[in-house]
Amino acid sequence: MFGKLWSRTKALLSRALLRLFQRKPAEPGRFEAGTQSSFRGLLATAAWIWPQREYLVYVPQGHEQRGSTPLLVLVHGCRQTPEDIAAATRIITLADNLACLVLLPRQNPRANAWGCWNWFDSATASGWGETAIVAAQIEAVRRKYRIDAKRVFLAGLSSGGGLAAALALRRPDVVAGVFVHSGIACGAASTPQAALGVLKGGADTDFKEIAHTARASANRRSLPVPLCVIQGASDDVVAPVNASQLVRQYLVLNGHPAADIGQDDELPPPDHTHATTIDTRAVSTSEWRIANRLVARHVSVASLGHAWSGGDKDYAYTDPHGPDATALLGAFIRDAIK
Repeated sequence: MFGKLWSRTKALLSRALLRLFQRKPAEPGRFEAGTQSSFRGLLATAAWIWPQREYLVYVPQGHEQRGSTPLLVLVHGCRQTPEDIAAATRIITLADNLACLVLLPRQNPRANAWGCWNWFDSATASGWGETAIVAAQIEAVRRKYRIDAKRVFLAGLSSGGGLAAALALRRPDVVAGVFVHSGIACGAASTPQAALGVLKGGADTDFKEIAHTARASANRRSLPVPLCVIQGASDDVVAPVNASQLVRQYLVLNGHPAADIGQDDELPPPDHTHATTIDTRAVSTSEWRIANRLVARHVSVASLGHAWSGGDKDYAYTDPHGPDATALLGAFIRDAIK
């Protein structure tokens, strides 16, 4: 009898220990909504719009079981919503693989009739306006979730890319890297009326001087801020010259000597180039590094128009053919945090 009792006791103890040390299943990923304002967020072009924007946060699966995690801020383009760009880019899969949160700001339709971010607004380009609002959203998400302050990355498409570029240039203290797909240099337009001409023909301002000013005011410990630019060679909305100017602007910000070599409307000589073919498309990648650390990467995709490369074909402003821009974003984040 004693033997049977001991056997039953051992079985009960084993099950109890198993339950105690058994790892809990990972919590599924989820979206949460929020709003955030900034007293610096008034637009020069629409000062009557309250400086507050809504946002979504994607919390990856198993987040509660981890320590501090990276944050990716993904800013939609014109005529898009956070839901659109999240689905079109398949960003949830990347977030789960990288174990990072994703902040998706939402433009107020009253602030722009086409749902664009106001990259051409003088307040936004200077670090106030919508730049300040999204920066405030980043701070709010950092406080609420366990975010690693040294691993906050920005990404954006078109006008969202322009906003991401402006935020990273003006606030390098909160950004570890920026990924711009079909975007524009910070402060490229002298006035809102000049914006269309800038999209077609490049900046009508001294975009490198803007970077010199930003570098002079930045805490050098927050530099470099690496940049990755994806540009369609057949983009008839945002001309490829804008990508070249954006690279030069960030080379100035990061102190790379190639920034002043050659014509400002062309790419400067890279430290490394690589050419390949993906889905019959020629893809050319140029890189600039300082002490072997990436400071800028330019990816030119032949035959790609104004669309997220490798995106879901069921959504606007996506091209299903390669290269996969979301995979390139993941590679860029991994490279930047080495």
